[in-house]
Amino acid sequence: MTSHQIQLLFVDLALILFLGRALGLLGVRFGQPPVVGEIIAGILLGPTLFHGAVATRLFPSDVRPLLTAMANLGVAVFMFGVGLELDGSALRGRGPGVIRSAAGSMLVPFGLGLAAAFYILHGHREKNFAGSVVFVGLALSITAFPVLARILTDRGLSSTPLGGMAIATAAIVDIAAWVGLALVQALAVGSGDAWRVALMVPFVLAMPLIVRPGLHRLHGIVVDHPERRAQAAFVVVVIGTLLSGAATEAMGMHFIFGAFLFGAALPRQGTEETRERMRESATQLTTVLLPVYFVVAGLNVNLGKLSVGDLARLGVIMAVAVIGKFGGTYLGARYRGLPPRAASGLAVLMNTRGLTELIVLGVGLQLGLLDGKLYSLMVAMAVITTVMTGPLLTRVYRRPVITPELEPRSSRRAQRQELKPARP
Repeated sequence: MTSHQIQLLFVDLALILFLGRALGLLGVRFGQPPVVGEIIAGILLGPTLFHGAVATRLFPSDVRPLLTAMANLGVAVFMFGVGLELDGSALRGRGPGVIRSAAGSMLVPFGLGLAAAFYILHGHREKNFAGSVVFVGLALSITAFPVLARILTDRGLSSTPLGGMAIATAAIVDIAAWVGLALVQALAVGSGDAWRVALMVPFVLAMPLIVRPGLHRLHGIVVDHPERRAQAAFVVVVIGTLLSGAATEAMGMHFIFGAFLFGAALPRQGTEETRERMRESATQLTTVLLPVYFVVAGLNVNLGKLSVGDLARLGVIMAVAVIGKFGGTYLGARYRGLPPRAASGLAVLMNTRGLTELIVLGVGLQLGLLDGKLYSLMVAMAVITTVMTGPLLTRVYRRPVITPELEPRSSRRAQRQELKPARP
């Protein structure tokens, strides 16, 4: 690196962190999660404004690879955190109700997205049209699990029955989305590399069968002091995340799958304190690195050259995304027996997309399943639907609904036992 590149890189990082933090705090003042302001900051620093003159001057071609490397590291740590947050206890006792809500939240927008993709993709030149159609359907059915969790925490709903229901439903949708994306990428890989993709099967099986027991054993012997154990554990986690991401890249899949799987493989029993410290360390790291990812993503977004036809496509994308998500989740929740207001609150929460959507869209752009203009439209949809969540939730679910249908089955059983009169 030359001295000029180092100077420009440091200035860029300072500007990215300042603008991302400022707009993130501004978003919080308007009832939005900070990620909304950070995404908008990334778009504003891209070619949307001033015909790309600012982006070209601030982020020349010789500095962008350095920013991309930092952005990829941030996404890897973030995806590790997503896997770490997935906890089977959130699903325990909720059974068919969560499955119905998740199925409606995933399948309805996916089906509508497949139908709408033939119009949305009209005039766009994708290398793999069938793969692009499936990808559009998948992208329109995403729910951002981390952003949803943040919204629930900010509104004091995380410990409520609806919050538990939303977390469980979003977890299933998230897992289904990553599996679907992996299948789409596997289909997009040439037949000559199919043998490498097939290695994902033993790799996935090795995570719970080999990696998790090994990490649990290592956790017990590494050090006795809790503070040093957490530090050592985080170093091991970073190493494991990077190696796992490198492994999935070597198999022809995206590194996000390896990072996600490694986070999901971490042992749950007896490691609560260490996991909490790792979660805090990962959050600190992503606080610095994810705004860089938003800028790297924003450099591919140009909303300043949209035609009337592009705006019509954006309208169709928004209609399918919102109606499909809201309608599918609402129908699934009502079929489960939830009252209308609780079902509406759950449907609104499932419509948030945020950073998860941006990561998925970035994979689609990298695979050639989206072109630059369609990528820009889909990013706009991700921002708008995430911004909608807070105001709509305030409108339809201002006061929590107390209903047995939202409680886990084990809790309802315990309550019935308490109400039974004691036998003489």
